[in-house]
Amino acid sequence: QVQLVESGGGLVQAGDSLRLSCVASGRTFSSYVMGWFRQAPGKERELIAAINRSGGSTYYADSVKGRFTISRDNAKNTVYLQLSSLKPEDTAAYYCAAKPTGVAGRSPTGYTTWGQGTQVTVAS
Repeated sequence: QVQLVESGGGLVQAGDSLRLSCVASGRTFSSYVMGWFRQAPGKERELIAAINRSGGSTYYADSVKGRFTISRDNAKNTVYLQLSSLKPEDTAAYYCAAKPTGVAGRSPTGYTTWGQGTQVTVAS
């Protein structure tokens, strides 16, 4: 089982960009579908992006499509989330998660390992 550590969050202005990273321990990173979730205060955690094991297939929630990009480097055991054109409503704690089975789709279920989260705050 992998362990996940996110980094890259911070306080930015509307319209800015950030890149989040999630480093996984262990040798089996490439066997996991990876996802990025976010949770804003008072709201449920939502799946915003997912990527399949090879990196060749991705999913994006409508709220971030065209602004965020998920990618992975299996040689570095790392999944990234590039955040662009940030809006105040993107303010949330962002979590990466690993799913050992299934595909990189809209379903938020099946993710068994979570990172500790990194905070993104977008000022207007």
